[in-house]
Amino acid sequence: MARACARHILVKTKAEAEKLKEKLAEGADFAQLAKKYSSCNSAKQGGDLGEFSPGQMVKAFDNVVFKKAVLTVHGPIKTQFGYHLIETIYRN
Repeated sequence: MARACARHILVKTKAEAEKLKEKLAEGADFAQLAKKYSSCNSAKQGGDLGEFSPGQMVKAFDNVVFKKAVLTVHGPIKTQFGYHLIETIYRN
């Protein structure tokens, strides 16, 4: 079964997510931004969600982690929780 490891930053608004994505594009550290801005419990780990399988996250999240390019920040992705910036670290 496929498994992947990803990290994310969860914020309330699309505008906030876009602003953080710009900072990442300018070279800001993903983990530092996650610790500072993410409203998810994973913020303490720099947004790291660890390893998981398809179906453990909401569909929109899975679609990014299991189908889009690895080591690229994708988003903003809207879910019922808010707006995510998602980076897949690896998948197999």
